[in-house]
Amino acid sequence: MSEFLLPDVGEGLTEAEIVSWKVKVGDTIEINDVIVEIETAKSLVELPSPYEGQVLALMVSEGEMIEVGTPIISIGDPNEAPAPATQTESDPYLGMAQKAGAEEAGEPSSAPALVDPSEIDLSNPAASGSMEGASLVGRIKADRGPMRRARRGAVAPGGAHTQEVAPAAESPVPATAQRDESAPAGSGDVRTLAKPPVRKLAKDLGVDLTALTGSGPSGSITREDVQSATGGGAAMSTSTQAVAARTAAPGERETREPIKGVRKMMASAMSQSAFTSPHVTEWMTVDVTAMMQLVARLKKRPEFRDVKVSPLLLLARAIVLAIKKTPEINSYWDDAAQEVVYKHYVNLGIAAATPRGLVVPNVKDADTLSLVELAGELAALTATARDGKTQPAEMSGGTFTITNVGVFGVDAGTPIINPGESAIFCFGAINKRPWVDESGEIVVRDVTTLALSFDHRHIDGAKGSRFLADVAGILSDPGTALLF
Repeated sequence: MSEFLLPDVGEGLTEAEIVSWKVKVGDTIEINDVIVEIETAKSLVELPSPYEGQVLALMVSEGEMIEVGTPIISIGDPNEAPAPATQTESDPYLGMAQKAGAEEAGEPSSAPALVDPSEIDLSNPAASGSMEGASLVGRIKADRGPMRRARRGAVAPGGAHTQEVAPAAESPVPATAQRDESAPAGSGDVRTLAKPPVRKLAKDLGVDLTALTGSGPSGSITREDVQSATGGGAAMSTSTQAVAARTAAPGERETREPIKGVRKMMASAMSQSAFTSPHVTEWMTVDVTAMMQLVARLKKRPEFRDVKVSPLLLLARAIVLAIKKTPEINSYWDDAAQEVVYKHYVNLGIAAATPRGLVVPNVKDADTLSLVELAGELAALTATARDGKTQPAEMSGGTFTITNVGVFGVDAGTPIINPGESAIFCFGAINKRPWVDESGEIVVRDVTTLALSFDHRHIDGAKGSRFLADVAGILSDPGTALLF
């Protein structure tokens, strides 16, 4: 029987919400079958199974927020009797303390070092130390080779440590709790059970874990237990709060919804950017009739038969071209190093509103793509974001962002710069408006308002204005793109 621990999906996060199970008890699954969808602070992520066999138990309910390292599913042979848990297996950190005590006493120890599951990075598990306890998501059995279960230790009277070597198995040893490192090595005194993130929270809040009564599995201390000890009262579970926020009782005047996941990360990032980078925003109203005519012509060309041609596509192309003349727009201010970092590539982000909050996936190396290729990438990016399937890698490394408020009928705005970037472009609605042409005649034209917010620490008004004017010039007369 194997227990799969909630992994760190390579984002350095400490917790995630179980959104939906893709399997049920009794199902037979293979390695790499998707078993669950989780929501982290950045995105929705589908987790594949590192094990094969029958689903014996789903250990966490949908809608529940849990920490990295928590067992979420049990997989194996229903006829296989689980091995009896020893003291070290029920608390693997006890084995670590015993090993440390033995080494201090000058005694050799053959017990393998175990790794805190919350510190395992699945993108490079070996870098976390021992491979014991690491769940290798996405690797096939032939690649990962045989995995040996950690030796189970028993504490004999007087503190002597005996070993019983278990046969090789596919399952790593599950770590469900952490032992207080202050306990004497080899004493057998298993202290308060709490996971690493909970222990950190308790330390930050000055809460003594030994004085708390745990409400979690096996009496473990939960985040809510720690928060309650600070005088804030009993905390409602995340799933209960979410349900309460969506279903108002008759006559109820207000409800509350927990801030979590993507929305929580967005709030933190926007607050950091707004109060770190001095924002300047400029606007320009542009006649884009020629651009709309070009969009209509491109839609009829065979090269664009299988992709969407839209004003956003031509704006994206115009921005990539204009960046060549004003590279400061595609740089960022590294405050720690006191340097301006220029990016010689363009990872073009598109801000997308989803039911779970704002996400900004980006098209990698957009400056190297043809117009047809760029159209295909934008279509795939927006479709993935709309379905809530954007992955962390698709949102990392952005260098410049477009926010398209025009799809909501909004004329313009003052967008906040994405952290790690220096500018963001706001694309307003395109409407038919009266326009005075070069001959002084009033005509009906397609008109839009463009806005650019930029970091005024290293992008002065001249550079920001030049970039905005260059983009507007390409949209009003697409033929000028040949000059870039």
